[in-house]
Amino acid sequence: MIAARAFAGKHYAVLGLARSGLATVEALLASGAKVTAWDDKEEARAKAPAGVELEDFVDGDLKRFDSIVVTPGLPLNRHSIAQRAREAGVEIIGDIELFARARAELPPHKVVGITGTNGKSTTTALVHHILKTAGWPTEMGGNIGLPILAQDPLPEGGVYVLELSSYQIDLTKSLDCDVAVLLNITPDHLDRYEDFEAYAASKLRLFEMQTPEHNMVVSVTEARDFDIPSQGVVASFIEDVFDFKALKPSEQRNWAALQGPHNLENASASVEVCDILKLSIEQIRDGLRTYPGLPHRMERIREKEGVLYVNDSKATNPTATAPALAAFPKIRWILGGQAKTDNLDECAPHFGHVVKAYTIGEAGEMFATLLSPQMEVAECVTLDEAVRAAASEALAGETVLLSPACASFDQFRDFEARGDAFRALVGEL
Repeated sequence: MIAARAFAGKHYAVLGLARSGLATVEALLASGAKVTAWDDKEEARAKAPAGVELEDFVDGDLKRFDSIVVTPGLPLNRHSIAQRAREAGVEIIGDIELFARARAELPPHKVVGITGTNGKSTTTALVHHILKTAGWPTEMGGNIGLPILAQDPLPEGGVYVLELSSYQIDLTKSLDCDVAVLLNITPDHLDRYEDFEAYAASKLRLFEMQTPEHNMVVSVTEARDFDIPSQGVVASFIEDVFDFKALKPSEQRNWAALQGPHNLENASASVEVCDILKLSIEQIRDGLRTYPGLPHRMERIREKEGVLYVNDSKATNPTATAPALAAFPKIRWILGGQAKTDNLDECAPHFGHVVKAYTIGEAGEMFATLLSPQMEVAECVTLDEAVRAAASEALAGETVLLSPACASFDQFRDFEARGDAFRALVGEL
């Protein structure tokens, strides 16, 4: 794990004991800090390590703490801890900020931070894969993989590749990325922000934390639309990447797990990051060719009687679903869940690819109403019912696609649980 003398002798409160919370507690205890922790779920508290003090501290005396560390999933716009901490004059941070404060004690290294509404998981995993394939010491963390504090420090010359959600950036004050990447910003998580502009401002803070001479990678569109300042920071534009390298977009046909226009953008950002880090074009090309892809992201589950089943559960908003609709010509589309928008406008250009839609979850009725003028729709309520209905009607050459365009929390713990359920249901056919 990553521990630091900087934490020794301090008293931290940790709110939330899921994976990142437990890793935080363990790292702080190993650093010689005193830790008071709480989670409303009894089963989560039962996993707390020895040495931690369990106490429901939210309504208690917060001034005794040096910092309050919260899980990124905790809605600070609605939870009382935010106001209580402000009144007590105690900072609220996350595990990424603790990592940032521990960096001075780690062997010399670099940090790549990747954010954006869509594509950040693939880009993070791809950069990590290219580095690892080239023999570089590297770990990935943040919003993907193991919590960063649970990982062992890299040797000198290592690269930490971090996927960073807006929630994590909100809880971070001093993460100075050697390379910071912003892929895109589209409406999302508006239940946590006052408006779209506030959500965008959260993403842009990744650049604001950088010191001069470090690198930013951003699309021309975002740089223009959000007036992203680049004073003192070396800026690269995703759209220009292949113009200056002995690597061409036509080579995408060799990248089995990176098909589609959206993955060309993810690959472009990854190529630029690895070029900045001084990998050779051949090392980058080899990594692109061998990248295996991620589960729940246009993941091909099986083919049965000529019907392809694809798990795209990670598509939790319409912008993320649109590339999957574009990728297959005849689709039986399973969508719905906890809606983030009241429209499917980003998906509309690809409605011609949809043979029939099968709606589920809270958004099922709304989406059925939206889609009925455009295509045949079945309101199925549950994923189980939708899979059975789509499979019974699908013909050879068609694709049964789970690409929900919604969050999963109405019926599932998270998008992984939803994707796992889809995989299991398809396996039972």
